[in-house]
Amino acid sequence: MSDAQTPAGSPERGGPDGGPEPEEIRFFGTTWLHHDGGYALRRVGVAVGSLALAGAGAVVLRFAFQGLEIAAVGPFVGILVVAGFAVCSALAFRRTWDGFVRRPDPAAHSAAGSSGQSLMLIGFLGSLLAYFCRSLLEAPGERLHRTEYAAARDRHARRRSARTGNPAAKNGPAAKSTTAKNGPAAKSTSAAKKKSGKRR
Repeated sequence: MSDAQTPAGSPERGGPDGGPEPEEIRFFGTTWLHHDGGYALRRVGVAVGSLALAGAGAVVLRFAFQGLEIAAVGPFVGILVVAGFAVCSALAFRRTWDGFVRRPDPAAHSAAGSSGQSLMLIGFLGSLLAYFCRSLLEAPGERLHRTEYAAARDRHARRRSARTGNPAAKNGPAAKSTTAKNGPAAKSTSAAKKKSGKRR
């Protein structure tokens, strides 16, 4: 494609001017590029919504723990359940936060498979809190998308400057076809000139 490989998910789709297009972010679209189109309101909405969902989830978990207490399963089981949710929430927070700053390795992502999805489901509080914390700084994943977009535009500019500096690449197939068409005629003209020179 170019002198550098394109990372997975990087914005290499052709735009109106032939350059790369910015990749959309969930809940934000492409408003992260110029911070327009209600970007600030979207950040507030994502922050408030994720925090509200995390609070509602905590209430639901509280009722679940009360159910365990009523069932008198014993303190050991209660501690295991609380510790399990805490660990899963911490891992889900870390995994969601890492997804905002770097692209996941496709091999590792496919290897995780359903186990990773189960972890994210159990630790949903961690994922929601990661969205809330990141929304206080930027649109979740904005820095990653902006870096990839800048790199894609740089690659596009280098390719276009290379084509502009190389006349053969600039003229392309048209120049080759013109040369091919004029080839036999030019050879016959050169041969006729040589014969007339010998006769003289």
